[in-house]
Amino acid sequence: MREDIHSIRVVSTTKKEQRITMGEAVKDGREEVIQAWYMDDSQDDQRLPHHKDPKEFISLDKLAELGVLSWRLDADNYETDEELKKIRESRGYSYMDFCEVCPEKLPNYEEKVKSFFEEHLHTDEEIRYCVAGSGYFDVRDRNEAWIRVWVKKGGMIVLPAGIYHRFTVDSDNYIKAMRLFVGEPVWTPYNRPHDHLPARKEYVDNFVKKAINASA
Repeated sequence: MREDIHSIRVVSTTKKEQRITMGEAVKDGREEVIQAWYMDDSQDDQRLPHHKDPKEFISLDKLAELGVLSWRLDADNYETDEELKKIRESRGYSYMDFCEVCPEKLPNYEEKVKSFFEEHLHTDEEIRYCVAGSGYFDVRDRNEAWIRVWVKKGGMIVLPAGIYHRFTVDSDNYIKAMRLFVGEPVWTPYNRPHDHLPARKEYVDNFVKKAINASA
């Protein structure tokens, strides 16, 4: 009888549950195109990885607790990708264009790259879908530490309105990204400090104070 009960239990569990029970980690497919880690304090070239020693990675689920959302999509077929279409429809991303950052395509390249690296926020979401190349999006955690988010081809991230962040290409000096917006595009950056803006106050209330209160 015990053998029968045991066999029923095995059949009723999913393959994923069986892998977890057997000690096999279930890999997050997004991490093949998006990785995140805490940065060191070095003032070396911003395009270097800037890992701590030892390296300190952070999961994409932890990033989501800061309001940073992420997907892995089919960058080779973005024009017909049904998953991208569903995301755009559900989140109201009605406007789309492309931005290509590289020495050959961007005038005053080095100056522009430095300007992108100024810490700032936006009053709307920043949505970037990497369709070629790669780049770093740095965000502040609740304790003001920098987290580096490396987005490669196929990775899409959403930075919430009001989060302090910055961007740089990596050492390959090339990224082509789809930019998505709700309605007409707004690119206005507000360099830190702009804590008085409603978008910043709302971000702090939703993602900083709530988390602190929950852990208290």
